[in-house]
Amino acid sequence: SVTVDCACGVGALAVEALAAELKKQGVQMDLQIINGHDSETAQLNDKCGAEHVQKSRTFPVSVNVAEAAKSGQWFSSFDGDADRVVLFAAVEEQELELLDGDKILSLFCDFISSLLEQAKLELSLGAVQTAYANGSSTLWIQNEAFAKSTGSKRELAMVATGVKHLHHKALDYDIGAYFEANGHGTVIFNDRARETIKVAAEQPDASQAAKLLHALAHLINPAIGDALSDMLAVVGVLVVKGWGLKEWAAIYKDKPSCMTKVLVKDRSYIKTTADETKVTSPSELQPKIDNQVAKVTGGRSFVRPSGTEDCVRVYAEAPTLEQARELAAKVGEEVTALLG
Repeated sequence: SVTVDCACGVGALAVEALAAELKKQGVQMDLQIINGHDSETAQLNDKCGAEHVQKSRTFPVSVNVAEAAKSGQWFSSFDGDADRVVLFAAVEEQELELLDGDKILSLFCDFISSLLEQAKLELSLGAVQTAYANGSSTLWIQNEAFAKSTGSKRELAMVATGVKHLHHKALDYDIGAYFEANGHGTVIFNDRARETIKVAAEQPDASQAAKLLHALAHLINPAIGDALSDMLAVVGVLVVKGWGLKEWAAIYKDKPSCMTKVLVKDRSYIKTTADETKVTSPSELQPKIDNQVAKVTGGRSFVRPSGTEDCVRVYAEAPTLEQARELAAKVGEEVTALLG
C-alpha cells in the first residue's frame, strides 16, 4: 500500500487510472491519493509535492503524521507535473524519513548490478551524478553497489549540473542510471542491452535474474522524468529484495550539507572543471578552498557560478550540520576576498 501525494497536479489522473487497472488485474497493490486534482482551493505544489518534501524535509499537507508513524505507511510524493518522485515514511511523530533521488539511484544501481552478475550478462552499467549528490550516496554506489561486480564495466561519473548533462552521459553505457536529489531521473537501457536481456530472459532455462531485468527494462520509462513508472520500479525492487523503507533508508546516512550563495560583480570570472567539482580560474581560489576543506575531517566543498544571477553558489558537506555551515561560510569568504 502506497499513499501518493500528487501535489494537486495532473499526476493524480494517472494514479487514479493505474489504481483502477491494478484492481482489475488482481494486483495486490493499493494506491491511495492525497492532494489530488479535485480540490477547488488547493494550489499546485503548495506545501505538498516532491520538491516541498525533499527540500524542507517536512510532511505534505493532508498527512496524519501520528497515524502514519503508527501504521508504517509508505508515502510517495510527485511534483505538480509528475516528473519527479521521492518516497518517505513517518518513523516517529513529526520525524520524516526521506528516500530522495540519491537513494533511488543507489537502490537501482545495486539491484541492476546484482542481477547482471547473477544472469552473467556482459553489459556496462553507469551511474551518473552531479557534484550536488550527497557524498554518502556516491561512496555507497562505488564501494558497495558496484564493488561486488567481477565482470563488465561499472562506473560512477560526475557531470555538470542539469538533467541534460546527466542524460547525455547516461547514454555512454549499455545501462545508464541517473537521478537528481529532487527525484528527477530515470534508467536507460540501450538497444544492445534490451536485446541481450530479451534473449537471456526467453531461454528455456532462463534465470530469474534475467527475467527480472527484462521486466525492469519494460517498466522504467527511458524518457526524462516519469514519477509514476519510477515509483512502481522502486516498489517492485523493494518487494523483490524483501525490504521495507526502513531497510532501504539504512544503506547509508546522508552527510549534513549546506548551500549558500555569494554575490559577485561578474560570475563569469569563475571557471570550473567539466564536472564543476574544481575551480580552474582564478587559479588561486581552488587551493584556498582545499585548505578550508582540509580543516574538516570528512568535509567536502565546491563552488560554481550561478546560471541565472551574478552570484557564486557554494556547497559544503561535513560530519555535522554546524560544521557544514561553517565550512560553507569560510569558503564563501574566500570567494568574496578574491572577487568582491
